[in-house]
Amino acid sequence: MRTRSTASAALAAGVLSASLLAASPASAAAHQGGLHLGYIQYDSPGSDNRSNSSLNAEWVNIHNNTRSAIQLKGYKLKDNTGYTYTFGSYNIGAGKTVKVRTGQGTNASGVRYWGRGSYVWNNTGDKARLIKPSGTQLDSCSWGDGPGGISCH
Repeated sequence: MRTRSTASAALAAGVLSASLLAASPASAAAHQGGLHLGYIQYDSPGSDNRSNSSLNAEWVNIHNNTRSAIQLKGYKLKDNTGYTYTFGSYNIGAGKTVKVRTGQGTNASGVRYWGRGSYVWNNTGDKARLIKPSGTQLDSCSWGDGPGGISCH
């Protein structure tokens, strides 16, 4: 568990702002619309004891920025190690977000469960990738060692 201080939160915000300003116009334009990674909670709050509640406190939000629903069947969420979550049939509504939790649970509207018994996202740095059924990478988000979560866009 990491304790976030006001100073470290301000530093993280400054680093994030600087990295967003440094983005090339082409990469910034690519994320203005469509399906993309949102917030990633890569460090489950509390002790990493592999309990299901701790595993489910590690998650990734995927957001649909379009004006139409998107069928996610066959889309994949992948980390640097190669751990892969593949969506079954699931429609994400226009302007909606789906949260993919690492542990076990009952899938419902707005939430999907990976069903793992161990953590996916590394606290010291990792990269999340959203991959289309065709195999084309649609979006990615990287982080280093820092506060327990990151806003990707």
